[in-house]
Amino acid sequence: MSDRFYSVEQVANHLGLHARTVRNYVRDGRLPAARIGKQYRIAHEDLEAFTGRPAPAPDDGTAGRQRHTEVSSIVEVEDIDPRTADRLTTLLMTAAAGRGPGERPLRIETVHDKDRARMKVIVLGGLADTARLLEYVEGVLAS
Repeated sequence: MSDRFYSVEQVANHLGLHARTVRNYVRDGRLPAARIGKQYRIAHEDLEAFTGRPAPAPDDGTAGRQRHTEVSSIVEVEDIDPRTADRLTTLLMTAAAGRGPGERPLRIETVHDKDRARMKVIVLGGLADTARLLEYVEGVLAS
């Protein structure tokens, strides 16, 4: 028994038909299918017999997708003067705004408490981008 089954929507996409048309084929008995709950599943062999040509591999929903990872970082800086806090904020905001088309966005929030001479930087973004921004933070604070 084959473990490759297709949904009505997958068959419709493959054949360039509306899902309603495929359901009608199933109901009319022209396309064999198993009913599971309220949905039909069409076996790979039945689809090939119906079309007379090889059927595609079932799409598990991951085709064409890339793995996405995101980092949430909070950096707390003590004993920072307003001038350095402004430099750091400008650098980070410029780096986040200079993203190319198709690149994942970077989200940055900065808060400077002048009375306590503290700054908090929150960065949300991809692994490599966040690592690069943290290196920028280190560079500004070291200078």
